[in-house]
Order: sequence, then C-alpha cells, then structure tokens
Amino acid sequence: MQAAPSPGAIRALKVVLFMLCLLPLGRLALETFGMAGLSLGANPVEELLHRLGKWGLNFLLITLAVTPLCRLSRWNWLIRFRRMLGLFAFFYVSMHFLVYAGLDQRFGVTAILEDIAERPYITLGVTALVLLLPLALTSTNAMMRRLGRRWRQLHRLVYPITILAVWHFYWQVKLDTLEPTIYAAILAALLGFRLVDWRRRRGQNKAAGPRSSHDRIAHPRRAL
Repeated sequence: MQAAPSPGAIRALKVVLFMLCLLPLGRLALETFGMAGLSLGANPVEELLHRLGKWGLNFLLITLAVTPLCRLSRWNWLIRFRRMLGLFAFFYVSMHFLVYAGLDQRFGVTAILEDIAERPYITLGVTALVLLLPLALTSTNAMMRRLGRRWRQLHRLVYPITILAVWHFYWQVKLDTLEPTIYAAILAALLGFRLVDWRRRRGQNKAAGPRSSHDRIAHPRRAL
C-alpha cells in the first residue's frame, strides 16, 4: 500500500477536484448565454434539462466507484473525495429538477404534481431527489458523529437512489436506449463488485472466528 499524500496535498487535490466538478456547469453557462460561440441548440430548455440530469447521474456513479477504486488500488485516501463527489451529484440533480420546475413548468405547482402522478419516469426522478436530500443534509462530520451507526445505514440509500436515477433515464428516452443501458451496465458492475467484496469479507470474518473481548478492546472498530 502506498503512503497517503500529505494533508496539504489532499487539500490541493480537493481544490482541483472542486474546479473540475464545476466544469460541466461552466460549459452549460457559456452555451446558455451563447458565449464563446457555443449554444444549446434549437431546444435549449430540453438540452439543458438533459445535460444537467446526465451529469447528476454521472456523479452518482463516480461516487459509487470510489470504494471499488480504493479496494483495487489500495489508495484508501481516495475515500476523502467521496463526500464532495456525492454533494456535486446532489447539486446537479437539484439543478436538473429546478430547470424542469422553473423553465419547463414555470413553477406551476399543479402541472408539476400532475406530471409526477401521471408520468412514471418523473415519479422515479423526483423520488430519487427526495431520497438524496437527507444524504446531502447529513454529509457533515457533525452529523456523522450525531447519527453514529444510523449514518451508515442512512447513506446506503445511495444504492436505490442510483437505481432510480438510471431507471428514470431509461424511461425518459423515447427510442434509443443504448446510453441508459450502458449506465445500467456500469451500475450493475459497481453493485456486483460490492456484493462480491461483501461476501469475501464475510467469509474472512467467519474463518477468523469470533474475537476475544481482549482483542475487541485492543483493536476497536474504526469509525467510517
């Protein structure tokens, strides 16, 4: 296992990652206002809605990919970037919904509620956003300490949230389902890795047998 970068290097990498995560938004802003020779095309609202939603899904999958990458590379320090990636997923998904509610529906509450009730893919998308909200609100270190074990249980919602997001994407497209199918395959691979890794660790724990009380005191479980 390679040594982790210094705290200063981690902070610098977080700044770089933060700026990279804002690049999609910056490009969309340029296209929205027709700057640098860019544009959103003939249907700007639909394009903006689609691109923000896809970036939200991208960040959800990238967030889920952090743990497998840590396991495979043994670079456990990568886990320090997972929170930022998850918050950017929430940010882009929220922007996706706000464009739908504001630009597409003009904040018409009745029309939005009818859409949620009558169009299944919108029902799935709004459900994913609602489930994502408590994860964003409890992402701080203070909330981790306050919730304890319940924090980990709550944040396992990211799995059904991402499934709902991919399902939402699949149902939203009209004809060409290749792209959402690729997203579904990536999600299946990430979840499959976690299942295999969980079974492997469970087998190792059974083989090791129950630890004595002395071992549990000497080697307490580390916090998340």
